[in-house]
Order: sequence, then structure tokens, then C-alpha cells
Amino acid sequence: MSPLYAVIDLGSNSFHMLITRLVADSVQVVDKVKRKVRLASGLNSKNVLDDAAIARGLECLSFFAERLQDIPPENVRIVATATLRLASNRNDFLKQAYIILGQKIKLLSGIQEAENIYLGVAHTSCGALKRFVIDIGGASTELILGDGYSIRHITSLDMGCVTFNNIYFPKGDITPHTFTQAIQAAKKLIHPLLATYKKTPWEITLGGSGTIQALAEMQRFNHQTTGITLKYLEEIKQKLINCKNINAIKLAGLVNERTPVITSGLAILIALFESFAIKEIQLSSGALREGLLYEMLPKNKDLSIRQKTINSLTEKFHVDKEHANRIKKQANSLFRHYEKTWSLNATKTLALLNAGCDLHEVGLLLEYKHHQQHSAYILQHAVLPGFEQADRQLIVALVLLYKGEIEVDVLQAQSATDYQQACYILAILRLAVILCRRRKDEALPDYKTTVIGNIINLYLPKEWLEQHPLIKDELQQENEHLAAINLSLNISCQ
Repeated sequence: MSPLYAVIDLGSNSFHMLITRLVADSVQVVDKVKRKVRLASGLNSKNVLDDAAIARGLECLSFFAERLQDIPPENVRIVATATLRLASNRNDFLKQAYIILGQKIKLLSGIQEAENIYLGVAHTSCGALKRFVIDIGGASTELILGDGYSIRHITSLDMGCVTFNNIYFPKGDITPHTFTQAIQAAKKLIHPLLATYKKTPWEITLGGSGTIQALAEMQRFNHQTTGITLKYLEEIKQKLINCKNINAIKLAGLVNERTPVITSGLAILIALFESFAIKEIQLSSGALREGLLYEMLPKNKDLSIRQKTINSLTEKFHVDKEHANRIKKQANSLFRHYEKTWSLNATKTLALLNAGCDLHEVGLLLEYKHHQQHSAYILQHAVLPGFEQADRQLIVALVLLYKGEIEVDVLQAQSATDYQQACYILAILRLAVILCRRRKDEALPDYKTTVIGNIINLYLPKEWLEQHPLIKDELQQENEHLAAINLSLNISCQ
């Protein structure tokens, strides 16, 4: 069995323990423990941590200590962040924590915390390399601009959802005035950074904090497209104002443990959106804990994180890799033929099409009859490092619809690309699958194909079509299926 690895993060709002092991060159989560300790709420005006907060923290560590007994000490990382940085009596806590855990806790500076947060994103994200990473914690907010694994600008601000909650919503009242106060206070702290950060352009904004995760979970619960925008934040802000008090918050999809700090976290996020003119933020797969974890693992940068994920899934679910590669070869050929006419995005959508080719039969291990639904379920719920939530949506749509009836609403619900591009990508995958129906390389003839507008022309040898009546019939049926997405297929004999 692969050795276990553990990362413990003593945050200002929650304490987390993540336990993993390596399986098929990919990280498998074995256990997670999370406790809402709310350490930051125990800080007084002189930054002294009260006895109650210390007791809550130490009790939580006693739970973690039980699990650490089975893990080699060299495979464990334990860190503390903003609240313990601020607490003047932190040594009282750290000494008692050492007795409980039997291991030292590394107190991260704000910059060290931000560096590890960025590494967590870099190790679990793919696609755009120029990233703006945001992490709103309980007592601090980290902002990092990076390119690949390199950091360009990095800042840790003393503002968080717990501390802002204590200052601007002390009695729990939610009004336009309290919201405005919190937003303006956050903007005041952000303002000195604007000139420096705006000099370095970025392609994507990612966030992995509890606030951003809670907002993304609310979107999924309400069947909304992923990707957090300022318009969406303003809608949630108004709903919170309508609740009038934090104790009365009831929002669909919002878990109870996040309710006490969602208002202050939202105020900080709105300030960030408005200050940096952010158009959209995507939920990242990794953050601080993943940054610490991946730096422990061997050969952590040698393989594409996406390829590690695909390799792991194909091995776990015994996918026919040879057939997947056969379909991928045909899909790439079709993509290149249609790329110019359909203005296909080779940078983004081709990679997701290839992932769909690799994983479209992942559900076959369970059963054939409903394997498309099984594949979609597996990919919807599996951990997919390297694929953002929007990427996942498109891949799920591809594996669910790669043959049979086309459900248009599934394509419309994804946000990785526009609806028309999604239709084109799906059509390419479906054609590649039909052409490779015999699952033999030598069974496929040389053929020609073109597109004129939304008409796909496929020119196949007459003799080959006569020898493959099933494939011929499926191509004819495909014309009827493609009509659902306003495409048509014209089959001609060479």
C-alpha cells in the first residue's frame, strides 16, 4: 500500500486535516476531518486569544492526534495561519498543541501562506497559466498573481470573514449600511495594491476559500451555471439584506456552518471584484492544504496534472485505453478539418474533447445499459485535479451525450465554452465514436470530410460502406440526432 500523507491546517475559522495516499500516480483522499473552531472569534482588541477559543482548538487537535498515529512523521505537515500569527499569547497554545500532537506546528507568515495557496492552485489547475488567485480566510485574505508555478505578486491582507464579522456585523444585523461599511473598509485595504497588480495581466481568476466554495455550492444546488460574477454576488447580497439578521439566514444550498460568516465574506469578495474589475471567478480545486501536500509528493511537476487525473481514472475503471486513443485520433483529425470553418478554440476545447475521448467509457465497468449515465455520475462526483468546475461540466456533457438522443439542456447548462462550440465538439466526438465502432485500427478507411456552415460532409468509400452496414445505418441515424443541435450530416460515396 502507498504511504499515507497528512496535512493539518489550523485556520482562523476551521481546523482541517487531510489524509491522502498515492494511487496510480494520482492523489486519493483517504480521510478528511474538519471542525469549526472559530479561533479568530476568540481574539480580543489586544490580540489575546481567550481560554474558550484555546480550549476549542486543543480539543480538535486531540481528535487529529488519534489519526496521526498511523502516518510516518516525515509525511506530515502541520501549519497555523492568521489568527495564531496575530495572537500575542500564541505560544501558550502552541506548547500545549505540541504535547497533544507530538509534532511541531509551523507558524506560516502571511506570505508563506499565500505561496502555499498558490502552489495548491498550480498543482491542481490547468489551462490558463496566468492566474489571479484569491483566498478569503477567517482573519486574512491572500492575493497572488502567478504564471505557471512562478509567483509574480503576492500579498496577505489582515481582513477575513471572521474578523470582519466581529467588526461590521457584531450584533448580526444585515443592512445596506453595514454591508457598505464592510465593503468600503475592504476596498481601503485593497487600494494600495491596485497599481502594482494591474500592471500584470491575468487570464483567469481562481478562488478556493470557504466563502467562494459556499457560493459555488449554492449555484450547483440551484442548477445555475458555474462561474461567480458580480451580478450573482449582488443578488446574494440583496437576499442576505432581506434576511435582516445573520441568525435568520436561509438560502437554498448554503450549509448551516457557513451561515455565520457568509455576509462578511461576501462583502470582502464584492470589494475585490469591484477594486480589480474582476469579471468572473472560478472555484479552484486546491489551496493551502494541497500546496503543502503536493510539495511532499515525489515527481510532483513531471506530468501534466490533467494527465495524472486521466491516467488514474482509466486505471481505476479499467478503461480500454487503446480504443480511447483510437477515438481520440479520429476526433483530433475531425477537429483540424473543421477548426477554421467553425472557429474552434484549439487552446481550450480541444483539450476537453480529448479528455472526453479518454473518459467516455469510464462507466462501462458498472454495466453497459446505463454506462453513459454512470460515466457522467462518476465524473460529476470524482475529484478531478487539473479540471475546473466549468471544465468538468463540459466533459460530463460529452460522456453523457456521446451517442443516442441529444439533450440540449445539458449542453446549455455547461459554461466552459459557448453553446455553439459545445455543439460542435459533441458532434466531433459522436462521429469519431461511430467511425471507430469496430474497435480496430485497420477497419477504418481513408476518408474525406468538410463542413459548410452547419452541414457536415463525410465522403466514405462505397465498398467500405457496403461492408459495414451497421456503421452506415448509425451514420444515417446520426443525421436525425444532430438535428437537435441544428447540425446535419451528409454521407457521400467516394
